[in-house]
Amino acid sequence: MSLDDIADSAILSKFYFSRTFREATGTSPGRFLAAVRLFRAKNLLLETGRSVTDIAFAVGYSSLGTFSSRFARSVGTSPGRYRALSQDGLHGLDARVANGGSRATITGTIRIPETDKPVRVYVGAFRTPVVEGFPVACDILDSAGAYTLADVPAGTWCVRAAAVCVGDDEPRPWLRKPVFLGRGAQLAVRQDKTHTSQHIAMRPMMAIDAPILLALPELDNWGVSRLNGVA
Repeated sequence: MSLDDIADSAILSKFYFSRTFREATGTSPGRFLAAVRLFRAKNLLLETGRSVTDIAFAVGYSSLGTFSSRFARSVGTSPGRYRALSQDGLHGLDARVANGGSRATITGTIRIPETDKPVRVYVGAFRTPVVEGFPVACDILDSAGAYTLADVPAGTWCVRAAAVCVGDDEPRPWLRKPVFLGRGAQLAVRQDKTHTSQHIAMRPMMAIDAPILLALPELDNWGVSRLNGVA
């Protein structure tokens, strides 16, 4: 369906629909659809034995090269390696932050709805509202509380958080879905500003939330945190 068709179904103009959609989801309809396609590709790579080419066409790409490059840029690894890491039991993405250098620090707190299950919380500063690509800074928590994003370069960043239950030690990575999500306001970091705060209240995941494309948490090893060099 085209954007015009979707807007008509909601009895809205295309421009008003796009603005309302962005306010509700944090991103544009086009970027949201792209995230849904890549997220579906992630699931198919883990759940089925279909070839990468078949999966690329199944989720709406007409070029294998375009699919592979966008997948690697958004997920953090190639489609084939993403599948191999899961099948070989190497649940731990050899990730890295996108930038370094002592620039600024973002601190804050994470509040989580009451739950009787242990959780792992991933917090990162990303270039876009969609959680894709390597964050410019990140932290991993084993509960609610304070977080620190260090060495954040100047720019405008979106701080996002995802919490996953870890008590069941689910061996099937495609079932490791976030139970809570949180997003802060878009944050502008200046070169002359060395510290800023962003407090995040998490909530249950909803259908209008853009999928998480970065290969964490489904390829994370519960016992070893490799993101941002944390061991």
